[in-house]
Parts: sequence; C-alpha cells; structure tokens
Amino acid sequence: MKAPITITSSNGITIDYDDRKISLDPDRAGKSDYTFISHAHIDHMKGVGSTGNILATKETALLAARRGVTINLAEQTPDDLKMIESGHILGSRGLLIGDDVYYTGDFALKSRSFMHGCQPVKCGTLIMESTFGKRNYVFPPVEETMRRVNELIADLFSRGIPVVLMGYTLGKAQILSDLFSSWDPIYLHKSIFEINQAYIDLGIKLRSDLQSFDEAAKKRQLERKPWILIAPTNGGSRQIMAGLKQKYGAVSVAFSGWSVEPRYKYMRGVDHAFTLSDHCDFNDLIEMVRQCDPHKIYTVHGFADEFAAHLRTLGYNARPLKSDQTFLSEYPSAD
Repeated sequence: MKAPITITSSNGITIDYDDRKISLDPDRAGKSDYTFISHAHIDHMKGVGSTGNILATKETALLAARRGVTINLAEQTPDDLKMIESGHILGSRGLLIGDDVYYTGDFALKSRSFMHGCQPVKCGTLIMESTFGKRNYVFPPVEETMRRVNELIADLFSRGIPVVLMGYTLGKAQILSDLFSSWDPIYLHKSIFEINQAYIDLGIKLRSDLQSFDEAAKKRQLERKPWILIAPTNGGSRQIMAGLKQKYGAVSVAFSGWSVEPRYKYMRGVDHAFTLSDHCDFNDLIEMVRQCDPHKIYTVHGFADEFAAHLRTLGYNARPLKSDQTFLSEYPSAD
C-alpha cells in the first residue's frame, strides 16, 4: 500500500506522493523532488530556482528565456508524472500525477485560433483553477467576437481612424495577431514583436512580415492612417494609449474575459472591450469537471469559494484550496 497523498497550499501547491515532494507553480524557490512550471507567465515562474528537478515544456523554457528567466529542465520525466495540454498559452500544461491527482494549471477548454483546447483526463482528485467560476462569466463564441471586432475595424478604417488591439503580451497578443491578420498594415508593440518571433521560431504560423511599432514610427509610416497596432494591456498601457490618442486619434480595443463586466472598459480606460479569454468560462469549468469525473475537487484562484459551492450543489465533493491548508486525499490502490 502506498502512503496517502497529501496536498498542501503553503507555497503554491505541494503534493506528497509516493515518497516524493512535487511543487506545482510555487510562489517562491523551495526544496522539492520535482517542481512543475505550468507555463511561461511571470507569476507562474517564481519557483524556477528551486532545488530538485524542474518540469516544464521546451516551449515554456524558450518563452521564459525570451522573458529573461532561465529554466533548467530535468533530463527525464518520471513515467507517473505526465504533462497534459492545458490550452492556455503556447507550451502550457497541466500535470497528471499517477492516475490519482490532476492539476490543471491555467487552462482553456475551447480552441482559439492556433491554440487547441485542453485535454481533460479521468482522475481521482482534480485541482483546478476557477478564475471565472461565477455564473455570470459566460463567454460568446470566438467567431462572434471576431465578427463584431472586424465590423468595428472596418467602420474605423473607413473613416481613417487607427485601431489599437490590446491583450496580454504573452498569449493573448499572439491570438490577436492571428485572428485579425487579414488587415493591413499591422504593427506590433516591441514586447509583442519579440514574443511573436519566439512563437514563429517554435513553429506557429504567425505573419512574419509585421513590423514593430518603433520601426514604423521611425519610417514615419504611422502618419499614413489607418493602421492596426497590437499592444499590451499590461505594463503602462494607459500611458501608451494616451499618447496614441493624442498624436494619431487612435481608438483602443481591449480583450479579456473580465469584459463580461460592463465596468471593465471604464476601469481599463479603453474605448471598446470584447470578451476573449485564455481561460475557461463558467460553463466550460463545469464541463471540465464532468469530463474528468473526479472523486474530489479542490478549486484555486479566482472565484474558488463560489465555484466549489456551486459544484457541491451538483453533488461533487468540492472545496477551495486556500493558503496554508493541508488535505489528505484518497489512499491510492495497492500495488
């Protein structure tokens, strides 16, 4: 009989499994036999200096390197630790520990552009992010969002007005680069230009002829309106947008799952906001649970309390996993 599985949330999430300590997206460097980095967003890479073996995809390691973070990958991954496509950004994965525990990391069930949706797997215990785990967070189909945005761009272009499409530098911006690639000209903010190039190097077929915004400005191309700029929503986006409005009369369009809230565009200070997310909406979170069919569910991030409570009304054994909590999962079956 194996030892029971212990799940602790004192530093990210730590699993004691079969005499090994496995850290999942830890908040800081620590001591574990294995540290799993689910994807290359900065807030998920704080444990890269941990002792022991680092588990991540080669795509995550390359994207991390482009962002100034070195991930020294383990030479081998044990057979009972399987990285599962999570559909969040390029290289993102969940981790299946034996057949007992499945940690989703950030995930999306639906495909978007070149990003395929995650791969639900049957498991005993499911640890799942619940960023949009409230009933009102239901997203429209990507095709509907594309239609509405294309109509807006067409109207603005007909009046000679430049458009700034705004999304996270890594992940969302590359989706935008592909979804709206039929327009010309398109320019890229420097930070996005660099990540787009990394995606191209990793085999994603994004347009390779797009110029950086800085290069276009030097060539005075921006004075020939209209155009599209793909810019970050993070990192001084308000200052960037204020300058573009003043100099070029540009209109800002932000993309986020949070845009379901009418106040989102006012909080962001943008002209338009559309719903496009690299996470699941409420209905897809429920569908993920249905397909994984776990005995126990621990919810993390976002509306963890609310989503766990809703799952309990559906008959699931679910609870939020909060800081400094420890739970004993089911005993694995005998060898």
